[in-house]
Amino acid sequence: QFFVFCHGLLQLSQLLVSGYLKSSISTIERRYGLSSRTSGLLASFNEVGNTLLIVFISYFGSRVHRPRFIGAGAILVSLAGFLMSLPHFITGPYEFDQSVASKCCTFSNTTDLCQPRPWVNLSDAKCTPRASRENHEVLLVMFVAQALLGIGGVPIQPFGISYIDDFASKRNSPLYLGILFSVTVIGPGMAFMLGSAMLQFYVDIDKVSGAEVQLTHEDPRWVGAWWLGFLVAASLVALSAVPYFFFPREMPKEVGEVLQVDLFALLLSGFPLVLLRNLRHPVYLLVVLAQVNISAMVAGLATFMGKFLERQFSLTASHANMIIGAVNIPGAMVGIVVGGAILKRFQMSLRWCSAMCVLGMFLCLLVAFPLLFLGCPTQKVAGVTYSSEFGHHELECNLQCNCPEKAYNPICGSNSIEYISPCSAGCRAVNIQKDTNSVLNYTNCSCISENGSFATPGTCSTGCFHLFPPFVVLSCLAGILASTSHTPSFMLILRSIQPEDKSFAVGIQFMLLRVLAWMPGPILYGSAIDTTCILWEKRCDRKAACRYYDNTRFRQR
Repeated sequence: QFFVFCHGLLQLSQLLVSGYLKSSISTIERRYGLSSRTSGLLASFNEVGNTLLIVFISYFGSRVHRPRFIGAGAILVSLAGFLMSLPHFITGPYEFDQSVASKCCTFSNTTDLCQPRPWVNLSDAKCTPRASRENHEVLLVMFVAQALLGIGGVPIQPFGISYIDDFASKRNSPLYLGILFSVTVIGPGMAFMLGSAMLQFYVDIDKVSGAEVQLTHEDPRWVGAWWLGFLVAASLVALSAVPYFFFPREMPKEVGEVLQVDLFALLLSGFPLVLLRNLRHPVYLLVVLAQVNISAMVAGLATFMGKFLERQFSLTASHANMIIGAVNIPGAMVGIVVGGAILKRFQMSLRWCSAMCVLGMFLCLLVAFPLLFLGCPTQKVAGVTYSSEFGHHELECNLQCNCPEKAYNPICGSNSIEYISPCSAGCRAVNIQKDTNSVLNYTNCSCISENGSFATPGTCSTGCFHLFPPFVVLSCLAGILASTSHTPSFMLILRSIQPEDKSFAVGIQFMLLRVLAWMPGPILYGSAIDTTCILWEKRCDRKAACRYYDNTRFRQR
């Protein structure tokens, strides 16, 4: 029982490390200027290390000291977690364009207001060989960390489950495995909650004092302390790894006798035959393909759902993670439990199992269909999504300002049109709140003619918040309905194949899910999201993160 407790704890903290990346992905994109395609590749990169090794591990399963292997894997996972946070410590403080030079930062005489003097090009000043090298280092470290995370995670689940199954009594084994399964479902939810908590702190909380931070959470340039969560999660993994080095290689079985069959020698002799036999089996093949489709969707959504909520409904990253962790993931848990309960209550035949899966999916599609329309178009951004009726007036109104093309400090004009920087709106003056050194508003803006020609810092909201509650309710319902088919689809697989092929068939199933769903899912989603970008941030002449998306396209794709 102590082993089950330790294993639950370890699986939970391992999921915190891998799930936390998904909750902070939009923040990391912003901090290091990544496209969604790159961040999607990063998010799914741990599957690479995992898939390469899983075959070997299940082959060596019964021949090694399993608890020690699990412990070693956990140490790797915790190392990966610490590595993920390393970029924060090897790069300088986060820099953004600002109107009021703060005490901490270098360009003290520059501001992005409209000034008729010749412009010092901010963006090229930052573009040293060191800056571009730094960026490559960051990516390298993160990809290596993700690969390590995958490799370290390999022994944890299979060895833990087989160890428990070997030495627990037949009566208790399902209970223990049920506990572990529920932990694997709770884990991601907790990871998003952790993300929600950590992203409320400013990224350089350890490098600058609170008084010098001029950004609010709502500011589009705000970057939260994404690295803190990795430190927390990695420390938890390291702690839970310790007991594994003290468990024995074998335990006395609770009650009942041990059946020692060397499954793996059997498997290898008949490996190709079993593989062909299972892949030729139509039910097995179809169910696995259906699961591949669902899992690819889940993998993509889990990675970018937060980013989607941030953009569509103008939420902060912290708020978006809170919703996913507290509403969407628990919804999926409820669905899985309900599906299992229905199965148990009505003792369903295979035909009914498949009917239940089809019904669940069909209802899910019905409920999810309105989500295509629940959102608002992109806010009006001068020169990006919107050119004013006065034709060339707005191009001329800031000509004498010599704006840097890359400045990004969005403001919302009193005409409720957004401008990329105070300079592009032709604002010549700024009012500052004395005690906090933060910007109250910009005045004297030559591009804004109506309502007093002033502007407030931050983006104009999409005006969509009233659609947010229905969106949450519908997406949660869709998730519940889709996940009711989780258990029946597993039953279809387990009951449709010959009993001696069971463990093998499940292994092949997970292998296919990894290669066809978990790996490509986030990359496909990220690439689709990138196609809807209207304005890219440029860093050293490379495309970095996306500044503005076409919200309608983003939602539909």
